[in-house]
Amino acid sequence: QVHPVESGGGVVRAGTSLRLSCTTSPSGMTFDGYAVGWFRQAPGKDREFVAAVSGSGARTIFGDSGKGRFTISRDNAKNIVFLQMTGLQPEDTAVYYCAADGGTVLHYIPTLYEYWGQGTQVTVSS
Repeated sequence: QVHPVESGGGVVRAGTSLRLSCTTSPSGMTFDGYAVGWFRQAPGKDREFVAAVSGSGARTIFGDSGKGRFTISRDNAKNIVFLQMTGLQPEDTAVYYCAADGGTVLHYIPTLYEYWGQGTQVTVSS
């Protein structure tokens, strides 16, 4: 099994940038061969797709929330996936989750991801 672990969340001001990281717990497998996605969930709202990257890193897809402002990348040698967020706004405030999927097709549907992290809180103040 894969145990994603997110980090990098915090409280930032509107207009600034933040980079989230996701790696795996030593107690499980690495991200090798797994597509990795980022989702976010604000209080009272459904979990929302942000971005995903293929196992090789060659392919990426973005949800509406991430297009134009967020970048997803991975360093397979270091077993880490990044979500670089720029131009953050208060509406980006949410818990951000990293998830892994062993399939070859990139998904935006949360239920198609097998393994989930505990999330990291991002709060953007105005």
